[in-house]
Amino acid sequence: MVRMIAPNCDLIPRSRFACGFYRGASVKQSTGADLAYRIVRWRETRERERWRREERGGLPLLRCALSSPEEAESGGITGLRTERRDHGGGRFEFLAKAHGWGVRRLVEDGDEMRAVARIQAEAFHEPVALFNDLFFQFFKAEVLAGLVYKLRNSPSDRYACLVAEPATSVPELEDRVIGVVDVTMLREEAVLRHLPGAEEYLYVSGIAVSESFRRRKVATALLKACDELCIGWGYQYLVLRAHEDDAGARTLYANAGYRVVTGDPIWVSWIGKRRRVLMIKKIG
Repeated sequence: MVRMIAPNCDLIPRSRFACGFYRGASVKQSTGADLAYRIVRWRETRERERWRREERGGLPLLRCALSSPEEAESGGITGLRTERRDHGGGRFEFLAKAHGWGVRRLVEDGDEMRAVARIQAEAFHEPVALFNDLFFQFFKAEVLAGLVYKLRNSPSDRYACLVAEPATSVPELEDRVIGVVDVTMLREEAVLRHLPGAEEYLYVSGIAVSESFRRRKVATALLKACDELCIGWGYQYLVLRAHEDDAGARTLYANAGYRVVTGDPIWVSWIGKRRRVLMIKKIG
């Protein structure tokens, strides 16, 4: 978390802190309102970069192909063990059902995409003392923009956003989407050395559950769907990262069949960051 103390405006133009605020500006002082705006934009940039690093384990943003509307409706998946259900006027594929939850591929619908962005933003946003609500809205907008980009620029067998919802109709539930996870094809050399015979693998990230549905096996259903996706796409390994000190998450992944193969070096904790472990699961 970044904690900021508002600096003296007279000192801003000569500080590194101000470089992002005043790049290209001809003035050396700022009004309080302008300074607040620039602080918000600076924080937004920091939050966006943190999200990208967390989502991909420190990897750069991938450029990837547009899924067709037909692929979006059916899940863009062939050869998977799925269960079809009716919902309103459309039909969607469940990749997995477990503990009363069904998991399918995200449909490129505005309301559903906003629901996914909200769930992930609530799970990963780091609260700040100043302008927290505003920062959260910026962060949620960035998550939504990233989701739209990936959906529109990813081959249908290289990226999937999976969503969890009740397996049966629940009329009183306002938002059916209650959980989400991203699955992306990657080929990072540092990871492949732990995956004998593999040239690519599926990276699981961004797993999040709506707060009111946590500890109800939603994440377990999401991970089961990742297994089915891996089988359908013909990959051998699923890979994810977890914070070393997050016992709950590590237990969840271990129960789903993941095992720790390596972790961040010890010096990571010396610079104030939480160490992470790399966990893998072999399918089949």
